[in-house]
Amino acid sequence: MDAPHSKAALDSINELPENILLELFTHVPARQLLLNCRLVCSLWRDLIDLMTLWKRKCLREGFITKDWDQPVADWKIFYFLRSLHRNLLRNPCAEEDMFAWQIDFNGGDRWKVESLPGAHGTDFPDPKVKKYFVTSYEMCLKSQLVDLVAEGYWEELLDTFRPDIVVKDCPRWLGHRALNPSTRFAARADCGCTYQLKVQLASADYFVLASFEPPPVTIQQWNNATWTEVSYTFSDYPRGVRYILFQHGGRDTQYWAGWYGPRVTNSSIVVSPKMTRNQASSEAQPGQKHGQEEAAQSPYRAVVQIF
Repeated sequence: MDAPHSKAALDSINELPENILLELFTHVPARQLLLNCRLVCSLWRDLIDLMTLWKRKCLREGFITKDWDQPVADWKIFYFLRSLHRNLLRNPCAEEDMFAWQIDFNGGDRWKVESLPGAHGTDFPDPKVKKYFVTSYEMCLKSQLVDLVAEGYWEELLDTFRPDIVVKDCPRWLGHRALNPSTRFAARADCGCTYQLKVQLASADYFVLASFEPPPVTIQQWNNATWTEVSYTFSDYPRGVRYILFQHGGRDTQYWAGWYGPRVTNSSIVVSPKMTRNQASSEAQPGQKHGQEEAAQSPYRAVVQIF
């Protein structure tokens, strides 16, 4: 008597249950899913377009936890934004001296890098930060220009979804309070100083579409040298953003030789996976002006936290 026949092998991978196919797709690199796998057949296309797949990939990559309860408008976009999530500023904590920074003004005794806590200073809240940049008795400004496309953010993603762009600076003055939203910085306790920040979102041809430039902050002499973080979020900004210009610095107010101006470190620019744009207000209406006027009306959010 012949042995019973074993079940015939599958003729196609597509005969697998869809849940198994989804599980297999969670192990395939995301770009391959979109550029290659999605083109194979309509079944694969439909499965790869399911938000369930991208939520599973977020869970597998550790972008979310099993008890995640925050609303996500588009899990695919969330996945890519989360995978690109990092500080876009290079050398933010002065570990490589002045590398990657463009020196715009270098007055007095020029920019200098010092180790924390520094003379008449205090420790930084994050013990991993060991150094800071410090200014002198005449204006010192430095900047970086971030190319978003070169950093992996493709044009359709930027223009269609316009994810939040979060800017933080950690300045420290030898002063206290009276601070406008800007960055994290500190001052020496024995010398007053002035700190300033400018952040601009620009188009491919460097036209400024939105900007954040609060009034300079002046700290009086004999302050508590508190490190202050200033955070600013660009949201619902105009289409066409391709570059971010970040510039900060300042000078001391006593005109003392040496390095008594504001201290800055741990600055950051992060493209957030959050998207809080108001679609209705983002669309041009009849008679509505574009460019800087539109940028000025956008609902940006600023948050200041003093440590």
